[in-house]
Amino acid sequence: KVGVAVQKGLTGNQLKLIAAAAMLLDHAGILLFPRIQLFRILGRLAYPIFAYMIAEGCRYTKNKLRYFCMLFGLGTACQLVYYFFSGDTYLNILLTFSVSVLLIYAMQASWESGKAIWSAVFAAGIVAAVGLDMLVTIDYGFWGIMIPVMIGFAHIRQFPRWAEVLMLGLGLVLLGEAMGGYQNYALLSLPFLLCYSGKRGKGNLKYFFYIFYPVHLAVLQGI
Repeated sequence: KVGVAVQKGLTGNQLKLIAAAAMLLDHAGILLFPRIQLFRILGRLAYPIFAYMIAEGCRYTKNKLRYFCMLFGLGTACQLVYYFFSGDTYLNILLTFSVSVLLIYAMQASWESGKAIWSAVFAAGIVAAVGLDMLVTIDYGFWGIMIPVMIGFAHIRQFPRWAEVLMLGLGLVLLGEAMGGYQNYALLSLPFLLCYSGKRGKGNLKYFFYIFYPVHLAVLQGI
């Protein structure tokens, strides 16, 4: 309509669909086509986009407890099924992000309340994340936990979008140094996030993304 400003760019739903497609390629590359390096390279787009959107979810959710419980509950269910069939204790990405969410909540509470107790809780949470990474194998490790927290910090301080993405890039460099391999290709996600419009997009695809993770893994494992 005339006189109505249209904010151009990629919506949150579009970014998540790109990330979901990248995740599918990455896991297909691991399980079905291990010699096709391009699948693993394109798969590096998934983590940064989802990490950014996890921080966005913490920023805008109206029910913090439900947001965490959905993420942690599904991650735990997937973990139990995976352990039953393979015996592997490798903690999945949903559990990685669950720890990120708790840290972001503590950081938000510290900033909003100004109370030292929440700063202490946040600091203790970081120490616990280091300990968790040392005790068990968690997807993307310590920096995988901290990158959404870094973006959450940028949200709290009301950084402009380019500065948020720059902070994400710094986190990805640290993650790449820690993990090696294909991980530095995750920086290819930054142009996509610079194009983020800040809008969710049409339709409510929230539950699709929760369901997609276990379903696509089950299908690939079945194949």
